[in-house]
Amino acid sequence: QVQLVESGGGLVQAGGSLRLSCAASGGTFSSYVMGWFRQAPGKEREFVAAIDWSGRGTSYADSVKGRFSLSRDNAKNTVYLQMNSLKPEDTAGYYCAARRGMAAIITTSTTDYWGQGTRVTVST
Repeated sequence: QVQLVESGGGLVQAGGSLRLSCAASGGTFSSYVMGWFRQAPGKEREFVAAIDWSGRGTSYADSVKGRFSLSRDNAKNTVYLQMNSLKPEDTAGYYCAARRGMAAIITTSTTDYWGQGTRVTVST
């Protein structure tokens, strides 16, 4: 059983930055593709970014490309989502996800483990 704990959410003005962290425990971290999803009130959970087991391969939703950057430190069992140039439409609960595998592909249906989420609010 893998446990995922997110941190780093908060309130930020539009144009600002935040870095989210997701610490994993209870499994072999390098065996998992890691990802982030977000869910705004009244909307479905949507994919944000994913990173492969090695950290060399990443994928991003079109809405965050060029603004968000995902990285991982396998020695620390942690994945980081750097969010720059934040917009009010980025406001959501952000959820860390893990899928056993290699390629930087993850969906809500293929996720094996979820974190509890951390809230990001971007004000105008």
